[in-house]
Formats: sequence, structure tokens, C-alpha cells
Amino acid sequence: MNRQLLSFPSQPEATPRQPRVAVILPCYNEAVTIGHVIRRFRDALPDADIYVCDNNSSDDTARVAREAGAEVLFESYRGKGNAVRRLFSDVDADIYVMADGDGTYDAKAAPALIEMLQNRRLAMINGARNYEGEGAFRSGHKFGNRLLTGLVHLSFGNRFQDMLSGYRVMSRRFVKSFPALSDGFEIETELTVHALHLRLPCMEVETPYFARPEGSTSKLNTFRDGFRILRVIARLVRDEKPLEFFGAVGAILALLATGLIVPVLLTYIETGLVPRFPTLIGAVALGIVAALSVTAGLILDTLSRVRVEQRRLAYLACPGN
Repeated sequence: MNRQLLSFPSQPEATPRQPRVAVILPCYNEAVTIGHVIRRFRDALPDADIYVCDNNSSDDTARVAREAGAEVLFESYRGKGNAVRRLFSDVDADIYVMADGDGTYDAKAAPALIEMLQNRRLAMINGARNYEGEGAFRSGHKFGNRLLTGLVHLSFGNRFQDMLSGYRVMSRRFVKSFPALSDGFEIETELTVHALHLRLPCMEVETPYFARPEGSTSKLNTFRDGFRILRVIARLVRDEKPLEFFGAVGAILALLATGLIVPVLLTYIETGLVPRFPTLIGAVALGIVAALSVTAGLILDTLSRVRVEQRRLAYLACPGN
């Protein structure tokens, strides 16, 4: 009996799905520039979804953004960190391009950054600002940026030279595992420390940074926001590196205790008397507090490692690129 082999048509190869790209723009009173920013990103990334988070603006930012083709979200709590948290929570995409709505960042750089993020399977690319033209960056801001970035280098590593850049390209894993606790401009510091402390695959690429267009004003206050960022760095060191933080506090207290008790001991050795009991009591108290500080650092360091492991598992639990 003749047997015939049945042949089945081969299945066509599945076309790889293009990643969903979302451009997210936190804005506060950027009606002058937001329309132009949206059009620039639309030209650079024609297939991307563009979202603007109106951070309780008092001008026509929302209307201009909507007319330019962006989807507008609203966040009533003032502060860039609050707007970014809303965008991270409500926007669903595979790749996120975050920039400001003031027209200072170069939208044309976004396609190359996205390609780099995909090819190298990175969690985040930081767009380091390369200042184009006069007035792009005030000298006080530049000095503060270097100072604050240097402080982060001391505790978390030297991977970024422009920690405060608002131009970031991020994977879904990075965005959905980021806790976003900050309220204001210190959100960039928190993003950087999150990447450094979890040792996520990241890199920094220089991108052009332009002066604000005429009629647009900066919302950043050099001293007020600088102190807020400094406070956040101290909090992050305390929470993420407790042994270093409390160990340093303990060392300072121990030095003070030593400085107080040495003259008392020398007097006792020479005369057999302790004429300054308040100084002795103060030195002993400082020594006890120093020991308690180091002990607290050791205990909290163990808890910090557990939190890092949990955040790392949350990062890995999100679908990759």
C-alpha cells in the first residue's frame, strides 16, 4: 500500500513587535514652550505616544499640550517629583523618554538613545547636558551640580557626571521598579541613586542643552532646591548606606569624646585627682552615644541589604525590553 506523507505549510515567522515608546514631559507653567517641544519629539519619534503631566499650572499648558497632540494627565500636588511619579504610575510602555517641557533638551537625540538602550539592554541612559550657546546654564547651577554629583560619587560610585539632568531614556523594568519618593527637583538624584545602588546596567551620553526660549522662565531656585537636593542625598546615604552614615557620626562623636577626656586623664595621672567631673561625664556620654551609633549602623545595614534585594527582585519581576 502506497503511503503519502502529509505536508503542512510552514508557519510564517512572527514579526518582532516594535517596542512601545512613551515620551513623558512633566510641566509646570510651560505654555510658551510645550507645543514646540511636543512637535519636536513627534518629528523625532513619529510612532511614540507623548504624555504631558500638568503639575497644577496656572497658565494654558494643558490646552496647548492637548492641541499639539499630547495626552494630558493632571497632578495637583506641586513639584516635579510628584508629576514624574504620576507619569511613571499611569503611563504604560516598553521604553520611556523623559524630558522637560521647557525646550532645553534635544529631541533629535532620542532615537539614537533608544537604539543604544535596546542594543545594550540597558536600564537607563542619562543624557548629560552639553551646553549650547550663552545662557544655557547659570554658573551657580553648574557649580551646585558638580558639588552635589561629587557627594553622590563618594557614597554610590562614579558613573554619572551630570546627575541632575532631566533627560533620561529608561526601560520598563527601571520605571516600574522605581519607588519615586521625592516631591521636587530632587527626583533626578533619586533616579541616579536607584540605578547606582542596585548596580543596574546604565550609561551616560552627552546631548545638547539649549538656553530657554525668550518668554520662558526657570522654576529652579539655586539655593532652595540645592539645599533640598543636599537633604535628599543625606537621607539616601542614611537609608541606603547606614553603616557609612552612622559610622561617620560615631567617629565624630568618638573624636569629641577623646578630645574631652584626654586632659582629664592627664590630670588624673599627674595628681591622682579628677577636678572636672562634668567634662568626664560628658566625654563618657559621648563615647556611649558613639558606640550606639555604630551599633545602629550595623543593624540598619543588614535591613538595608534586605531592601536592596527586594528592589532587585521587583526589577527582575518586570518584563524585560
